[in-house]
Amino acid sequence: MSRRPSQQDIVRALLDRHGRTYAAEAGVPLRNTPQPLYQALVVADLLSARIRASVAVAAARALFAAGLRTPRRMAEAPWRQRVDALGEGGYRRYDESTATRLGEGAVLLLGRYGGDLRRMRDAAGGDTAALRGALQELPGIGPAGSGIFVREVQCVWPEFAPYLDAKALQGAAELGLPGDPGRLARLVGPDRIAAFASGLVRAALDPAVADDVRAHTAA
Repeated sequence: MSRRPSQQDIVRALLDRHGRTYAAEAGVPLRNTPQPLYQALVVADLLSARIRASVAVAAARALFAAGLRTPRRMAEAPWRQRVDALGEGGYRRYDESTATRLGEGAVLLLGRYGGDLRRMRDAAGGDTAALRGALQELPGIGPAGSGIFVREVQCVWPEFAPYLDAKALQGAAELGLPGDPGRLARLVGPDRIAAFASGLVRAALDPAVADDVRAHTAA
């Protein structure tokens, strides 16, 4: 008789096979410095639209490859350059409106925070709701985008961890893991919580991910 996989078996398989943040997938080595934090925000913005995650990640890569890696470069780039980069990444359905809001958001971020999201972090004082509210003052960043950003940066901004949103909890249910954020967080170390959350989101979005995890925990 085969052994039923333990929660740790499931977590290990999820992390090994699908445990990377979307920022990492877009080529962003996330650190608590202005440029990678801004790039994580761009990734969150693109992911928050009704579009496949793979397309959002490809569009982010195209923007960064075009040199639009900082708020200043984003704000100063011609609108057409932003549109073209988004189109190159396959983000065609929302390319023009997204190009506009990326430029406007970069201008606001420069004016209010000097282009440094760490100042927004400091102003939030460890309050997740305050941080998400400040993020949502940026054009195009709504509840979904602000949640994705917090989920992505929680390893470098640990005062907001653990942050496991509804989509991550949906993935946990799909894999038979606890539905309580606190219990889920205790299954991994604090340095893996963001990657774990992203893996859970992938399991929620793509049944093939959950099937793959189950296949690799079967005895």
